Amino acid sequence: MNEKLLRVGTTYIPVADVELSSEWYVTNLEAELNYKDEDKAILNLANQSIFLVKSKENESANFIDVHGEERFSLTFEVDGLKALENVRGNFISRGMKVGEIEVRGHSGRNFVFYDVDGNKFDVWSELSPTFREKYLISKTK
Repeated sequence: MNEKLLRVGTTYIPVADVELSSEWYVTNLEAELNYKDEDKAILNLANQSIFLVKSKENESANFIDVHGEERFSLTFEVDGLKALENVRGNFISRGMKVGEIEVRGHSGRNFVFYDVDGNKFDVWSELSPTFREKYLISKTK
């Protein structure tokens, strides 16, 4: 078989209130709202389709790792450390729950943030080489 998976097309995120959550993503992350009903909202965000799906109370995309730490299931990328600092500052100015910039023992730096439902996300300062090449983004730090 020569065919292979090419990309992640859609990510599903559990939310308590589709209306509230979709407004939060549009306002705070500048997502584009494509569709909304009482059970789901479909957004374009970071070159991906994001479905916000009405879920049972206290559901989230987070999980606990083997060391008992809460983990995120999705990492966003920005182009360099300055972009990471700027995005973090923007999120803080919007009143979002945001973690400190971290050194995790690999290239680049990261920080975490949470949506209105407590879903935890990561932001990494390293733009993937494949994405950079495909969209002809020059390397800046």
